[in-house]
Amino acid sequence: MTGTRIISAGIILILLSLNLEAQDNKILKWNNKQCAVVLTYDDGLNVHLDKVIPALDSAGMKATFYIPGNSSSLSKRMAEWKAVAANGHELGNHTLFHPCAGKSKKRDWVAAEYDLDGYSIKRMVQEIRLANTMLNAIDGKTMRTFAYTCGDRNAGDSSFVDSIQHDFIAGRGVKEEMNLANKVDLFDIGAFMINGQTGDELIDLVKRAKKDSALLVFLFHGVGGEHHLNVSLEAHNQLLRYLKKNEADIWIVPLAEISAFIRESQKNSLKK
Repeated sequence: MTGTRIISAGIILILLSLNLEAQDNKILKWNNKQCAVVLTYDDGLNVHLDKVIPALDSAGMKATFYIPGNSSSLSKRMAEWKAVAANGHELGNHTLFHPCAGKSKKRDWVAAEYDLDGYSIKRMVQEIRLANTMLNAIDGKTMRTFAYTCGDRNAGDSSFVDSIQHDFIAGRGVKEEMNLANKVDLFDIGAFMINGQTGDELIDLVKRAKKDSALLVFLFHGVGGEHHLNVSLEAHNQLLRYLKKNEADIWIVPLAEISAFIRESQKNSLKK
């Protein structure tokens, strides 16, 4: 009889532990909303200024724009990007020259001088920090997130991630996964690469995030053109309309803001 009681008590403790873990994830989510969505846009394109920003501002939503230092849009339309930041959008760091691993990943389109396979960690970190200085001169901010170019995390054969963790509040990767609040790695935040999906398919991802009580990060490039990774403007705006209609259940903020929330929530969770 005593053994049965011990087993029963053990089962109860396991169930309580599982319930507390589930509750903990709910406590950490998402500014009292069911899920969180971050809209991110890579490469500092003209279409972001011409089509995306007006749509976001019309819906009252803020997003994160990852702008490499050599973006022609940045050099030619600096005042507009400055206004974007002043209006509450995040200008994220996407390096100075958008280097990617070339030879090791058989990417023939990567220029030899910007092949990460030939970079040292020192060179990569220096270029990333110079990009931060440039962005700070534009927006005056010191807290921002980083997006790994092509999802690559190595310079040469070594990871540079540890070397930049004090420079950013978080780093966005390219793993297509929903991010659970109490488990997300802030320097490998998963994101869904968008290329050709319909509006309904984009909305289905949000519905998954709601079901999982998760953080969903969209990774856009072209929106209505200007990049080979592209989604139609119609599909993009259909997503925005859905988000707006359901904003009572969905927290929609730039990645820096939600990363600060996650960091603080994880810290408080460890104290329990």
